Amino acid sequence: MDHDLQRHARLPEELSALQKYDVILVSDVGSNTFYFHPEMLKQGIRHPNRLALIRDYVAAGGGMAMIGGWMSFAGMDGRAKYHGSALEEALTVECLPYDDRMERPEGCIPQPVDLEHPILKGLPKEWPYFLGYNKVIPKMGSTPVLMFEKDPLLVVGHYGKGRSAAFTSDCAPHWGPAAFMDWPGYAPLWGNLVNWLAGR
Repeated sequence: MDHDLQRHARLPEELSALQKYDVILVSDVGSNTFYFHPEMLKQGIRHPNRLALIRDYVAAGGGMAMIGGWMSFAGMDGRAKYHGSALEEALTVECLPYDDRMERPEGCIPQPVDLEHPILKGLPKEWPYFLGYNKVIPKMGSTPVLMFEKDPLLVVGHYGKGRSAAFTSDCAPHWGPAAFMDWPGYAPLWGNLVNWLAGR
């Protein structure tokens, strides 16, 4: 599976350029990083709203997931600020307008809701613990796949012609500890998620 890490200043600014990618993963990066292109800040040069561009990419058939963390969804002190953004329209969840962090130092273990979902295919039955997550509200028509008691960990769905997912904990420390990263299902989980988002 090929991947491409892009600095925010080099993120494509045209839909046709974004469409060479099957899936976009947004992880622990606040909305201001997308809004504030360096040329806009330093020289006052206008640039496209890249959150609207990603939304349109999903609507046109692309795959996108937001992965949780202190700068995802609403984030610490609400500073990630995806509530009310164009990107939130394409998410499977509603973001809160305030600090949404749910710290769980005692650990919380996800429970599968839909064991037949392709994203869970081939994964071990026993899940590791997580140390926190972002609290979100699943949208009508979305499908929760994994839950922490009453709060979702993984919610999937469609937006326009594309597919979208929200994974509310982190893919790395501190919320995603070594117990998760060393878990035999770690790589298969992300592979399954990307394949599902890409419609494979």
